[in-house]
Amino acid sequence: MGFARACSVALVGVEGVVVEVQADLEPGVAAFTLVGLPDKSLVESRDRVRAAVVNSGAEWPQKKLTVGLSPASVPKSGSGFDIAVACAVLGAAERIDPAAIADVVMIGELGLDGRVRPVRGVLPAVLAAAEAGYRQVVVPEQTAGEAALVPGISVLGVRSLRQLIAVLGDEPVPEEPAGGPGRPDTMLAGLMVPGAGLGTGLAPPSDGTGHLPDLAEVAGQGRARKAMEVAAAGGHHLLLTGPPGAGKTMLAERLTAILPPLTRQESLEVTAVHSVAGILPPGEPLISGAPYCAPHHSATMQSLVGGGNGLPRPGAVSLAHRGVLFLDEAPEFSVRALDALRQPLESGHVVVARAAGVVRLPARFLMVLAANPCPCGRHTLAGAGCECPPSAVRRYQARLSGPLLDRVDLRVEVEPVGRADLMGSGGRGESSAEVAARVREARERAGERLAGTPWTTNSEVPGHELRTRLVAAPGALMAAERDLERGLLTARGLDRVLRVAWTVADLRAADRPDASDIAVALELRTGIQRGVPMAAGAP
Repeated sequence: MGFARACSVALVGVEGVVVEVQADLEPGVAAFTLVGLPDKSLVESRDRVRAAVVNSGAEWPQKKLTVGLSPASVPKSGSGFDIAVACAVLGAAERIDPAAIADVVMIGELGLDGRVRPVRGVLPAVLAAAEAGYRQVVVPEQTAGEAALVPGISVLGVRSLRQLIAVLGDEPVPEEPAGGPGRPDTMLAGLMVPGAGLGTGLAPPSDGTGHLPDLAEVAGQGRARKAMEVAAAGGHHLLLTGPPGAGKTMLAERLTAILPPLTRQESLEVTAVHSVAGILPPGEPLISGAPYCAPHHSATMQSLVGGGNGLPRPGAVSLAHRGVLFLDEAPEFSVRALDALRQPLESGHVVVARAAGVVRLPARFLMVLAANPCPCGRHTLAGAGCECPPSAVRRYQARLSGPLLDRVDLRVEVEPVGRADLMGSGGRGESSAEVAARVREARERAGERLAGTPWTTNSEVPGHELRTRLVAAPGALMAAERDLERGLLTARGLDRVLRVAWTVADLRAADRPDASDIAVALELRTGIQRGVPMAAGAP
């Protein structure tokens, strides 16, 4: 009787559980039994592994073979267990030393010819292995760079099972030819989900010509530009309302250009989500810039917050983690889909419960809503001929529910662009680089103030801290308190006004908010003119 074990990782959302793959050989009729709660794709690994072992030049044991995946109570899915199953079988058959694979985590799919194919979710899987104390992993060659992002891990990237057997047996490693020059690499197909990429609304970093969207291309819109700067500096959610063609989408597409670069930890979080979702660009294992996700208004609730058959998969809110979620034509989204955003807006994560299990997905994003004032979009334009009846206007605007709008810190009406601004005689606006510099300085001030706390931006600070420890200047809250008494602000709204005021103070390098900062925050939230300067870059 022979026995050997190897290790692999089962992913549940973006979290991993180390699975011990045990192989046991006993005398009897040749059979291959796989136990441990596998799904359909994992059950099929019996045929893949057998063919891969034989085509790699190794002998398949003609005995009763049982492969167990432990812990048996955890659902296992996907084809990433193939390498671990093959090595455990070869270890039980004494083709390789069982001790050489006992503490090695192996992730990858096997082709029938023995080639190792990449799979999705390598980064979160290796992170889970590192947290469990493992220090050696074997992954497909194409994803070795992604696995190497985890510190303290020794990564072996292999191209075929034949190479892996030689490395484990201390034998000469055979050369495996790569694909011919100019031919598409079919091995990368396992990294991309059909229909992902641009179909999800993830914008590429440029338009394909190397040109990056810049704020200097936006004509006029000083108030909206100021609101975008405040949103980027403090992580505040933003609502842009205005007629069609005013520039709402142009502004939203340029928001990521003024956001600070991701920290190392944030980059790992974003890369892990995109790896699981199958939209990680090949050859770019680490995402360093804030992601941008703009789903179509026909998106379902499951596509926004996460879902799907079996274990839930990341939705748009998770794909926009640490970045921007832009909902263009927001009133056209279904009411259920919009209201499903209320919980992640507060908590920064999504908990999706399905029959197959419960998954917790990260979802700390900056939401930008764009909406027309009425179905035809001309309601606020003087003499534009809006024929929408008042009841239709009310129904259209009511599709954005009060509880959802209460979680939006900044609400700006985008005015139509005038002839002077459009033709360039009004002066060129600031570039994204100039605004990004101020945003970065404001983030640094907030980071110094919040050092030693679990928060990094002003939008995350709880209201209790804002009223007790991080207090505004004496008498600065009088206007906000009056609005609270009149019913123009809720208790949550007052907290959000304080957060925005701190961001405005950070942008002008002040120690704490004063009455003018509170006035700016109130105007950005309520839309009521307060007589304060609102031009972009104004203190």
